[in-house]
Amino acid sequence: MKSLHLVWTRLSLLFMLGLATLACTWSLIDFGFSDVATPAPSGNPTPVPLAEVTFTALLPAPLAPGETLVLGVLDEVTGLGLNPTLYPMTQVDAQRYTLQLPLVLNSLVKYRYYRKGTGMALEDTSAGNVVRYRLYHVTGPGGTEDRIASWSDTPFSGPTGSLSGSVIEASTGRPVVNMLVTAGGMSTFTDSLGQFVLNGLPVGTHTLTACAPDGLHTTFQQGAAVAAGLTTNAPISVQAVPTVRVTFIVNTPADTVRGAPVRLAGNLLQLGNTFADLSGGVSTVATRMPTLSPLDNTRQSITLNLPVGADVRYKYTLGDGFWNAEHGEDGRFVVRQLIVPNGDVTVTDTIQTWASGNSAPILFEVTVPANTPPGENISIQFNPFGWMEPFPMWPLGGNRWVYKLYSPLNMVGSFHYRYCRNDQCGSADDAFTAGAQANSRVVSTSITGQDIKDSVGAWAWWPEAEPGTIIAVPVNPRKGGFWAGVEFSPNYHPSWQALLPAAMQSAQSLGANTLVLTPTWTVVSLDPLSFAPTPGLDPLWGDVVQAVQYGRAQNMSVALYAVPRLSPSTPDFWFRAPRTSAWWETWFSRYRAFALYHADLAQQAGAQSLILGGEAVMPALPDGLLPNGAPSGAPADADARWRSLLNEVRQRFRGQILWAHPYRDALVPAPAFVGQTDAIYLLWSAPLTARAGATTDTMTQAALARLDNEVLPFLNAAGKGVVLALDYPSAVGAAWGCVSAGGSGCLDWAALARPYPDTPSALLDLKGQADLYQAMLQAVNQRDWVGGLVTRGYYPPAPLRDKSSSVRGKPAADLLWYWFPRLTGTVR
Repeated sequence: MKSLHLVWTRLSLLFMLGLATLACTWSLIDFGFSDVATPAPSGNPTPVPLAEVTFTALLPAPLAPGETLVLGVLDEVTGLGLNPTLYPMTQVDAQRYTLQLPLVLNSLVKYRYYRKGTGMALEDTSAGNVVRYRLYHVTGPGGTEDRIASWSDTPFSGPTGSLSGSVIEASTGRPVVNMLVTAGGMSTFTDSLGQFVLNGLPVGTHTLTACAPDGLHTTFQQGAAVAAGLTTNAPISVQAVPTVRVTFIVNTPADTVRGAPVRLAGNLLQLGNTFADLSGGVSTVATRMPTLSPLDNTRQSITLNLPVGADVRYKYTLGDGFWNAEHGEDGRFVVRQLIVPNGDVTVTDTIQTWASGNSAPILFEVTVPANTPPGENISIQFNPFGWMEPFPMWPLGGNRWVYKLYSPLNMVGSFHYRYCRNDQCGSADDAFTAGAQANSRVVSTSITGQDIKDSVGAWAWWPEAEPGTIIAVPVNPRKGGFWAGVEFSPNYHPSWQALLPAAMQSAQSLGANTLVLTPTWTVVSLDPLSFAPTPGLDPLWGDVVQAVQYGRAQNMSVALYAVPRLSPSTPDFWFRAPRTSAWWETWFSRYRAFALYHADLAQQAGAQSLILGGEAVMPALPDGLLPNGAPSGAPADADARWRSLLNEVRQRFRGQILWAHPYRDALVPAPAFVGQTDAIYLLWSAPLTARAGATTDTMTQAALARLDNEVLPFLNAAGKGVVLALDYPSAVGAAWGCVSAGGSGCLDWAALARPYPDTPSALLDLKGQADLYQAMLQAVNQRDWVGGLVTRGYYPPAPLRDKSSSVRGKPAADLLWYWFPRLTGTVR
């Protein structure tokens, strides 16, 4: 998490020290401070009631002479580090400071503390991670006392404890999933049991707040005492709230580009907020925001169902929350606030201007290659201090795209930009500006208008190519239930969500009848173990439900393969883990929550299958081994724990349960508890030759030998059927199990997946991947006991002819297009 810490520090320094032009919001830099300010109200003329709130901060140590403590009220719509309103606090004693603010009643305030001296330091958690924000719910006059653990330039020292509990819906007694729970500057999301854990809180009383990211449950808040080395139980009760119809009507400026989409950016999930720290410090994604519809030449509108009582912060934008968003005549960002009333309402707003400062708008025009896949968006990405999130340009037709940038040009001066496909900058790039450390185009602001005309000569990883060679051979059709499947990559990004329908259509066009989604949880702390849904890295509950619905709409069976992301890598995780008895207890507790979460998710979303296991959990199996073959020290009762867990999963999910088992070179026996599952999902990346130059027929014979001599005895011992899940990258060495990592080492194939940067030592081999698929398909064709074949690592955002395992857009996909419908009997 130190990389995130550096991002926040850099953002704070750049913006707080370099952007003093934004009047009172940034007047701290001028050694003055802002007056009390509230967000711009919505167009509703009803007076806004205020309540006075006292913030008290307890410091870990006295400030140095000349230093000041500052409270920053944060704006998650623009970006947490990009538009804070800063207030100086008053010293009470050496380590206690206070501030009184009048705030809008029923507001949910996001804030954190800064220490200002010669530089600016942000508050940290005890684990050394930046505090994303604290929450305070304004229900009337009141206050909160906050304990600052440490600063970004000083380590934490002191005792800690934990908070844990469950969020329950009071009227039904049911657990509430996906509630955001915060205390002491730390946050987490509840699982499907409503459970949460916050570790590493400084000893003392903290304000515990729980809110619904979509606003569909009431907000809970109370004090919670934390004792050294202990866990405090903190039960939380909330209520579901109804929704009302809110119609937004906005008057747009005269210079708004006709036909350009006007979006509503906001702080709720349904308004584009991801609750994640995305590139450049923003949290919203343009393609997840609702788009308004024109009423006439100047007015646009949209009607949304929003939860009663929700504190909605929003703005109108031609880009995202930062770029091309509305501004006031003074050049400042506009962020509006609406406390949703208990009846339908129409809100009428007027955008003063899209511009900021004296710089004239910049028009970007680009012509893209003729082989750009139809239906894709062309995106533009800006880099004023680091690459920010890309967003779609506006189509002109004839492979031409345009984007008019109005703001915030007063903040950026000279800046870099680049083009990419489907918002996937860094992966699906303009070949001239490809990669994370890319060359880039440069533009400077000016008081006169500019029309920048560019041309993309070629897309990275998307050369002109002929279709793959297909050898027409007789295919033995299978009985019903055969999986002809596509497994999506687990490297999720929130920008993928809007692209999933097109990705599923591309999978279905191959003749696939089964879609395997790979929802994840990410480990963000090893000791104490923190393993929960992490926004920005893991799809949240609603994202997965929507993805399953998309798949079902394509008439595909959907399986969820629940994948633990053991950061930074699986082998490193297990070697670094303390693996004490107490640690193992926590690991099994968290994995149980993970498995039950996905069982509940699969049941609610309507998935047909659930897949558990995989390479990441192998050390936790009975007599488990580390990746180097050493004993992992798994508990002696590991088998009983797994059996109990599978029983619980079976009680919650009524579909098919599969166990994912890795098969790289040697096939280790399946654990005995696999008898409680329905089938094996065999993660096949086994070598089919010992050297380069092997023919397809030779590799087919090798595949048959592995199936007959290793897989079939393995299945007979387990008493289960099998689905083969193929993972072969399009890189030299995949056929013999070693893609060069440089020198004499072999690369972990996961490193070839997007969005990871290119590995030059690995050499592209599209034909080699196709040959491996041809060999495996021919082998499966001869063994009717194989219950399915799935291609792994499919990249949902865009087809790429890169080195990854994704077959999308590659010759191997052409083979599946021939084989899948014939294996399933839809084509004969």
